[in-house]
Amino acid sequence: MSNKDQTTVGGMRAVELYYRVIRNISAGSTAFYQSQTRLNTPGLGVLMPENFRDVSEITQQCISLFELEVFQAMQAINLFNQRELMFNWLSVYMPAKYLRNAGIEASLCDLSEKLEVRTTQLCFALSEKLFEENEPVVAENIRKLRNRGFHFMLTDFGNISSPIMKLADYEVDFVMLSPEITQYLGKDTRSESAVKSLIDFVSDLGAEPIADGITNVLQAETLYGFECQYCAGSLAGKYAAERFIRRKSTED
Repeated sequence: MSNKDQTTVGGMRAVELYYRVIRNISAGSTAFYQSQTRLNTPGLGVLMPENFRDVSEITQQCISLFELEVFQAMQAINLFNQRELMFNWLSVYMPAKYLRNAGIEASLCDLSEKLEVRTTQLCFALSEKLFEENEPVVAENIRKLRNRGFHFMLTDFGNISSPIMKLADYEVDFVMLSPEITQYLGKDTRSESAVKSLIDFVSDLGAEPIADGITNVLQAETLYGFECQYCAGSLAGKYAAERFIRRKSTED
């Protein structure tokens, strides 16, 4: 694991993580931070994940990118702790193919020890590309890293391309429901029943559901009634650069 995160473009980090809050619906407080990676390029400007993720994952470039991201995420955890921010974990995107590699348990544990970051404060966010992995080592590496204290969150679950039943093959701690699912909240009773059924499905597999794309209090209250404790989206807050993530004078 290298320390390449200091690579810069025009005086800016080539890889820069932004962060948004995932809120506890009942308490209204910050539960977690989810990161989003942006690439600062000399010719194309700022690239968002939808502009580079798929291309990078065709090759091994995504592995090198992950090394930059996880190093920066651990640095952010230390900064947030120094600022006395209250949160359980901070997430960083992990390409599913990274889980094919032997030795990642030792590599990630060594890095967390070097940077003095508790493993329980880091969550690896996985996309639905996890469901394309067939090698047994993938599920085994998830199990090993969870046993070390790291968390895993499957994102965008339930979107049109997500094979829902594949979730049973992988033990993850959190499942973030796609905005494609949560947009049905408030539509009608039948639609809300479908959302509740998916929340129950996730919970029955031992994972905590997180609803993404939540824009108003009524949606959040409905989710709480469905026993979904966490939400993200414009109601919870937008992505912001690390330097803007500060403790407020009043409870957030």
